[in-house]
Amino acid sequence: MPKTKTPAANGAGKSTRAAPSTTVGNGGEWHQQADGDTLSTNQGLAISDNQNSLRASPRGPTQLEDFILREKITHFDHERIPERIVHARGTGVHGFFELTASLADVTTANILTEVGQQTPLFARFSTVAGGSGSADTPRDVRGFAVKMYTQQGNWDLVGNNIPVFFIQDAIKFPDLIHAVKMEPDRGFPQAASAHDTFWDFISLTPESMHMVMWAMSDRTLPRSLRMMEGFGIHSFRLLDAEGKSTFVKFHWRPKLGLQSTIWDEAVKIAGADSDFHRRDMFDAISNGDFPEWELAVQLFTQEQADALPFDHLDPTKLIPEETIPLKVIGRMVLNRWPGNFFAETEQVAFCPSHIVPGIDFSNDPLLQGRLFSYLDTQLSRLGSPNFHQLPINAPKCPFANHQRDGHMQMEQPKGRVAYEPNSLSADGPRESASGFRSMASEENGTKGRIRAESFSDHYSQARQFYLSQTVHEQAHMASALVFELSKVEHPHIRAAMVGHLRHIDAKLAKRVAGGLGMDSLPEAPPIAATVQDLEPSPALQIIGKMKDTLAGRSVGVLVADGSDRATIAALAKAIKQAGARHKIIAPHIGEVTLSDQSRLAVDGQLAGTPSVLFDAVAIVLSAEAATALIREAAAVDFVRDAFGHLKAIAADAGARALLDKAGVVKDAGVQDAAETGLFVQAASTRQWQRETTVRTLS
Repeated sequence: MPKTKTPAANGAGKSTRAAPSTTVGNGGEWHQQADGDTLSTNQGLAISDNQNSLRASPRGPTQLEDFILREKITHFDHERIPERIVHARGTGVHGFFELTASLADVTTANILTEVGQQTPLFARFSTVAGGSGSADTPRDVRGFAVKMYTQQGNWDLVGNNIPVFFIQDAIKFPDLIHAVKMEPDRGFPQAASAHDTFWDFISLTPESMHMVMWAMSDRTLPRSLRMMEGFGIHSFRLLDAEGKSTFVKFHWRPKLGLQSTIWDEAVKIAGADSDFHRRDMFDAISNGDFPEWELAVQLFTQEQADALPFDHLDPTKLIPEETIPLKVIGRMVLNRWPGNFFAETEQVAFCPSHIVPGIDFSNDPLLQGRLFSYLDTQLSRLGSPNFHQLPINAPKCPFANHQRDGHMQMEQPKGRVAYEPNSLSADGPRESASGFRSMASEENGTKGRIRAESFSDHYSQARQFYLSQTVHEQAHMASALVFELSKVEHPHIRAAMVGHLRHIDAKLAKRVAGGLGMDSLPEAPPIAATVQDLEPSPALQIIGKMKDTLAGRSVGVLVADGSDRATIAALAKAIKQAGARHKIIAPHIGEVTLSDQSRLAVDGQLAGTPSVLFDAVAIVLSAEAATALIREAAAVDFVRDAFGHLKAIAADAGARALLDKAGVVKDAGVQDAAETGLFVQAASTRQWQRETTVRTLS
């Protein structure tokens, strides 16, 4: 049999256009990735055949000699790095921070003193419990991490979309995560907290009760990453030029306002589009609708801290805005999607220990543990202490030290001196009087594994949070607790949790017990500190803080052949004027023929684009099309789900048959499609008054 070479069919494997030129760092020098069509190895060797491995004969064994095959396969085999133990499912975006109000009176941090200065940054949003392949929308805490490339070095503000945490001491973090992750004997559930090991741990950890109330609230079901708050969680310190300390808590507040989904909606979104949040962010950036947050701070002195009815160093506590108001000092704008997801979003390494002069740490025991843990996990994930040399992690200001060598060293330090002090290098890096300084403080007490008595109140703020919610949000929390605990197999765990709820609110405990079919309320556990009746904080709500706006949202317009063009055009105009976008949904992809015989492009096919993907819907159909669609389950569900998820619905006369089939009853959220102004007004919020008519809540 003759030796032959199989050519690439139809030009497969050959680029039809020049690849973009990319500058790549290499040991302090720079080279250009080649433009044009020439495929090469990582060493720059041009490849003549990328379709066939080297064989001893046409049907013989592949040769170990084939270094091109081995390089290609080896790199492929190592494309995946260990995913993050928590926060594995993430979305990252580039942007900038601009200071609008100086804090020069309390800090020397340049990023917080120079008004108008824009600092480049990279923000990553994530879920906590699920793996990197899990869905975007489970009930879960969301990570909110921002790396700011300041003129004084990188500052990583690493927090969550919830201002408190489950535990008071970092030594319990492995236990918490082991409990909430997939149960080790069965490997499920994925990205969910509704299982025995999580609630067993929580029921035995009273300090978690405040965070549990947040986790069971609508805060853990965000409509969009663009519509959630971010918190630094801990108290940090700001230091002025004399070393005087002021405590600070950091808050990110979305310009679009807060919005969450409903549980049934979140579940269906996960099935319809598991990348819902990631796609939403990508689309917003692509359309020029750049997400923006305000950075606000709570500043307080040691004397103010001492006067609080709780210990601010306890990470399971927050300071209500009504007690210490927020001061807005800047804004974050996200305006550029990563050029490569792995190189940036996956390889970005956040560490709370990355701070700049003028910022320092408090004695929060959870924060103290994080200062070690984050660096340690980056060494494991990225395989080297040189992870800071990766472009996404590298400072954008000059940096120099005497650290050398190590796995994946990409720099080429020159000279004979790699230590300090030295007398052999006149211009080598040396310490500076303007460099980072820790706050000078006296620490008194007896060393031991003892938790402060001021950390013993586990229920007062949990009660405050629950009582601060609207009646709708309280109902959602009760239903969430019933759903979660109904998945728990062991009755004693369910009983223990309801016992804890008695300390938070007796009516809540009764609602949950009833939902779980308990004949009587379980006994409440002993408490270490008296439960205080703290003043409700309306700032802790979502529904009460929602902005009545359609800006940044999306409307699905269901059409078919014969739909009225003028109605569709009027709706599209009103939606655009409200700052929102619309998509045309039809039974088939391609185009539909409208009533005037014009053609309209379709954005999504009905069965694959359900109403859960939109904030409001419009139904514009001929009577004939509506009659045909009442036999299509996807069409009925499109309307029924929108109504059940409390969304505004616009419909023309022809769509009436479909609305009747879906059980839609006229209310303030159901408007005539011709009344575009009323529809936009209704679509600017959820129809909360409808909820008790469409579902039973615990």
